Amino acid sequence: MSKSLVAYFSASGVTKRVAEKLATVVKGDIYEITPEKPYTSADLNWMDKNSRSSIEMKDHSSRPEIAGTVKNMEEYNVVYVGFPIWWYVAPTIINTFLESYDFSGKTVIPFATSGGSGMGNTLNELKPSCSSNTKWCEGKRFSSSVSENELEDWVNGLNI
Repeated sequence: MSKSLVAYFSASGVTKRVAEKLATVVKGDIYEITPEKPYTSADLNWMDKNSRSSIEMKDHSSRPEIAGTVKNMEEYNVVYVGFPIWWYVAPTIINTFLESYDFSGKTVIPFATSGGSGMGNTLNELKPSCSSNTKWCEGKRFSSSVSENELEDWVNGLNI
């Protein structure tokens, strides 16, 4: 039997709401990816090229530290990983999360929130952070108002 985890990073609460709905749909556990150093609103000002998020996203090797760990990652077969889209990809803290665990033999399914940006090159940016025998499913961007029915339709259409 498959056991699912919905892990997410949410800067403003939007991704958190989608993750909570998704966890209900997949009857999975939920885990918040929390930065060791929380982001302030100034850190998240994408219009300021010197803001923390702007600097992190310019540096592809940036790996913001995470507070806490998933205690029982080995129990999960399927891991949904949620995040807001930053600069058309996942924030680098998602790479930190993926590089913190062994995803060998697991299925990883990214999902994102954004006001309008698509997933961009997200999947290709995330894959190197996991072992080569990690199964990936194509991710999807959702609006903040996504319904549980829409999430259920998406999950049912995945090749897990």
